[in-house]
Amino acid sequence: MTIQIIGPEAEADLSWVGLLQAFADGHRLPRADIKDLLIYRGADTLLDRAAWIDGLGGLVKAATIFPGNAARGLPTINGAVTLFDDLTGELTALVDFHLVTKWKTAGDSLYSASRLARKDSRNILLVGAGAVARSMVEAYRTIWPKAEFTVWSRHPATAASMAVPLGLRVAARLEEAVPQADIICTCTMATEPLISGDWLQPGQHLDLIGAYRPDMREVDDAAMARAALFVDSRATTVHHIGELMAPLKSGAITETSILADFYDDPAGFTRQSPDQITIAKNGGGAHLDLMTASYITRAAGAGKA
Repeated sequence: MTIQIIGPEAEADLSWVGLLQAFADGHRLPRADIKDLLIYRGADTLLDRAAWIDGLGGLVKAATIFPGNAARGLPTINGAVTLFDDLTGELTALVDFHLVTKWKTAGDSLYSASRLARKDSRNILLVGAGAVARSMVEAYRTIWPKAEFTVWSRHPATAASMAVPLGLRVAARLEEAVPQADIICTCTMATEPLISGDWLQPGQHLDLIGAYRPDMREVDDAAMARAALFVDSRATTVHHIGELMAPLKSGAITETSILADFYDDPAGFTRQSPDQITIAKNGGGAHLDLMTASYITRAAGAGKA
């Protein structure tokens, strides 16, 4: 079997619309079998994720997450992605790790926002100014091409360096920027909540991306209690990420507060009223990496998707 080696140049063949369709198709297949292995060394993480979807194939994604790399001028996340044939188990593709991670991470929250955020949203706030935030500008513009973006960071110079080339506004005070936004996207390494539920306004949608460990969260209990809660996958979020673990422990929410994940009936993963506050927690499981890497592999072989 020929092994495809797919590099970053394949991005020219991808589209956000194509990826969202791949997610929709993937979630109509049998539920993925997912296993994660996480090893911690202080702030550093070694993550090994595997997924198998009957009818699609298997994936193993190994990643290192070193927050200190930002000060070294290096990517904070590195790794490798391998795809395996569903029938024979043979290695079919090696796909660029950063390409898969960018499109999976942004596509995950775009998939949520496409169902939950109001179609008339015009003001989008990005909390965090790293690579994920930059990807979200590109992704959100697919659905909200006329939206105006504001970025906030604990490091104003970082926010300014992102804002200038992308034509974004910079927020000086997060507590003033949050109430003015229609969509709020958090993509930070925060271990303590940055956003208070008291700041939220009717009709807002929040995409929570950053927290991926039990000791990480970006919004407080009040925000979680006020909102209609959704996750990409219960299996990879509820008992694994502080964003949900902490309010579950405190009693601010219960597991029944989580209304739906991507495997549920699409009719359940929707906004119920214009004034409803919705929160979608992005857990980014390996099954989404598998769907993304498979989409990239097909698109790279077929031209523009």
